[in-house]
Amino acid sequence: MADGLLGYSWGRMGREDLHLLIRQKLEDGRLPHDSVSRGGGRPADGEKCDACETLITRAQLVVEGITLAGGGRPIQLHVECFQLWNDERRARKP
Repeated sequence: MADGLLGYSWGRMGREDLHLLIRQKLEDGRLPHDSVSRGGGRPADGEKCDACETLITRAQLVVEGITLAGGGRPIQLHVECFQLWNDERRARKP
């Protein structure tokens, strides 16, 4: 699956695999359960996505945010990964 507008391609990881990875990261604390208090999107500069752990290329957008918990922990995600993380964290709030 690819999104031409955002330049995101799932590559080797399918959507269901990404859902599973995000769930695991939520369970073990590698991704936060809380929403972001501040956030925004911008063109990427080669950051690593906190969800799928692949690079966010300059042709893509990065969504950055500061979470409410953990002393304002910053996260950086692909747009699609942010959407999946947001859906999963709301569905599995502890």
